[in-house]
Parts: sequence; C-alpha cells; structure tokens
Amino acid sequence: MQSNKREKREQILGYFFIVPAVIYMLTFIGYPIAYNWMISFQDVTAKTLGSAARDFVGFDNYKLIFMDLTFRKALLHTFVYTVGCLIIQFSLGFLFAMFFAKKFTLSKAIRGFIVISWMLPVTVTALVFKFMFAESNGIINAILMNLHIIEQPIGWLLQGNTAMLGLIIANSWVGIPFNMLLLTTGLNNIPGDIYEAASIDGASGTQKFFKITIPLLKPTIMSVLVLGFVLTFKVFDLVYVMTGGGPVDATEVLSTYSYKLSFQLFHFGEGAAAANVLFVCLFLVALVYLKTISKDEVI
Repeated sequence: MQSNKREKREQILGYFFIVPAVIYMLTFIGYPIAYNWMISFQDVTAKTLGSAARDFVGFDNYKLIFMDLTFRKALLHTFVYTVGCLIIQFSLGFLFAMFFAKKFTLSKAIRGFIVISWMLPVTVTALVFKFMFAESNGIINAILMNLHIIEQPIGWLLQGNTAMLGLIIANSWVGIPFNMLLLTTGLNNIPGDIYEAASIDGASGTQKFFKITIPLLKPTIMSVLVLGFVLTFKVFDLVYVMTGGGPVDATEVLSTYSYKLSFQLFHFGEGAAAANVLFVCLFLVALVYLKTISKDEVI
C-alpha cells in the first residue's frame, strides 16, 4: 500500500514538472501552428486581420499560390538549395569527421576552431558572405582577378545563375561543422575491438569502411541528414539578408515567399498557405525518418 501511494505521489509530482513545459509548447508552438492553419482557409488581409468576420474561402488560398509561377519557382529553389547544401556539407563534414576521429596533436583545438562558423549568428554569416561576394571590393573577385581566372568583377549575387550558388556555399560553411560534430560522435561510439577483429581476419581499409563503419553509423547518418534537411529547408535569414529572394526571384524560397505575401503584400491567408506547404514537406520528411528508424529497431 505504501509503495502504491509513493508511486502515485511521484507520478503526480512528475505531472507538476511536465505541465509548465506543456503549457509553453501549446502557447508558443501549438497555438501559432493551429492559428496559421485556420487563417490559410480564410480571406485575411490588412483590413480583416483584426476582425472576427472573415470570409471562409476553403482551399482557394492554396489554389492561388499553386497557380502562381513565383511559388512554383520558390518550391523548386527550396529543394535545389536544400539538396545542394546537404551534398556539400555532409560530404565535407564526413571527411572532417573521419579525420578528427583519429587522435593527433591539436586535434581538439583545430576542431573547436572549425566549429566557430556554426556558432556565429546566421545574420552575421550572411553579411560576411554578402560582402565577400560583392561585385566591387569583394574578396572573391579580388582573389580570382589576382589569379587571372577572371578579367573583370562578377556580380555573384546579382546574377540568377550564380546567386543560388553563393547561398549554397554560405550555408554549407555553417553546416559543415554541425555535420562533423555529430558524425565524429557517432564514429567515436563504434567499439575499436570490431576494427581489431576485422584486421586480424585480413579485412582491408575499404572493407572496414563499407562493412563496419557505414552500417554502424547508419542511425547517426540518418539523423544528420534529416536534421540538416529540416534546418536547411526552412531557411529564411540567410536568403533574406544575402539576396532577399532576388535577383528576379532567382533565389526565392518558400520562407521568403511566405514572408513577402504576409508582410509586404498583406495577403495573410496566402502567406499562411505557403507556410503550411513548407510545414507539410518537413512533416513528410520526419515521417520517413521515423519509419526508417523504427524498421532498424525492429531488425
């Protein structure tokens, strides 16, 4: 009886600790998401934003944005930007992780120095790269001209075919340390005895990599890719500061498109619909990740 009372007491105490977090989540995350979904089905403009009498338009807002060429461009650009960043930052992050997984002098100090780029605010990084890619007095043009690779300065962020590349490079510079840290942790968690046993059996370095490292690192790799996808797909500040979605919508992504609809054109219903498309994309990725992880756990 006493043990049952103690368990109930501990359970009630646990609820007291959980309630503040639940209230916070519902207030600052749950309510905005629900409200955004609600106004995406209404005709909400600057005139009707503070009014309770709003016209219910169903899926008209979604139809309008999908008919908009700029939205289709933004959706495509978001995927291009995300995939491009993931390829670069995961590949280089994995190489760095393999390198720093080995113990050598100053390895921790060098690793800490590399992580600085990830710790900087994204707006600071965006401003730095904006100045680096500037047509006049930009360090990128200065280096290329001194090496006689180009004859005159290039407006990297002013041309549609190079502006997206500039954004991908800037975001990859931030994401490489993030990938490196998570992958290094995963590599360090692989028991060294497995590699020693494989060496005794005559396994080569390539065989160890594909038969031991990759399979045992699969959960970490999946986590890194999903987290990287989510963080990259919802990008806003980097794009807004560096290009603002330009030139001529060449770097428009879903977040900047939604922002412009809501806070520049004051079409809040359509802006909410665009934001929900972004939410659905991320939600589907999360479902695929959870399904993959659950399969691995069952196996």
